[in-house]
Amino acid sequence: MEKRSAQILEMISENQRIEVSRLAELLEVSPVTIRKDLDLLEEKGLIKREHGFAILGSPDDIGNRLAVNYEVKQRIAQSAAALIKAGETVMIESGSCCALLAEELAREKSKITIITNSAFIINYVRKYSGVRLLLLGGDYQSISQVTVGPITRTNLEGFFVDKLFIGADGFTQRTGFTGNDHSRAETVRDMARQANTTLILTDSKKFNHQGTVSLLPIEDIGGVFTDDGIPEAQERYLESRNVKVYKVPRHLPD
Repeated sequence: MEKRSAQILEMISENQRIEVSRLAELLEVSPVTIRKDLDLLEEKGLIKREHGFAILGSPDDIGNRLAVNYEVKQRIAQSAAALIKAGETVMIESGSCCALLAEELAREKSKITIITNSAFIINYVRKYSGVRLLLLGGDYQSISQVTVGPITRTNLEGFFVDKLFIGADGFTQRTGFTGNDHSRAETVRDMARQANTTLILTDSKKFNHQGTVSLLPIEDIGGVFTDDGIPEAQERYLESRNVKVYKVPRHLPD
């Protein structure tokens, strides 16, 4: 089911809109099976259903972004999860790779506590009974489904963690890691002050793309989890600045 779900997401992201009957034909399963798969994906907020079609939501919606390159992002999340021990408390900001990390921890690790400002992440992993979830209060951004602002900052002051995981919308050597929303970037910096190490999860397509707002100084980043599509020059630059780069394969052998 997990592999078929990834295949479904890839097909929908490639076409934006695809018939349910066509999915069943391509994956060689019954329409009933496909509809059950789509029900689960819709429940997670990854897709929408419309008159016999499966579609992606708004381009700005996190569920839409999660569906794109799903298998690669899942491998990135699994790589990051290997750093976390059972019983640990971690802080996770929003982002598609971050949501998959939260699910990986909730499913595979015992007695994990996740502190997050992402209502999407809370909903995404709520079915797992072995995880403790703490949602930070604040001003709610409905599209990204996160809380930001001074109330979030006040909430954060009572928490201290070893690791914070964040996403990024872009990276260049001139700008460092960047985002596209000023309020979210401020909240990332607030979260980083409460963590010993900040780790970035992002697929390689974000490199050489520049967001509009700086996230954190490069010296405040402990590591980057990405895939082997990262440009060699960017990887060398990060490692020269003492940022460890963890790479997963973008394509697995057949």
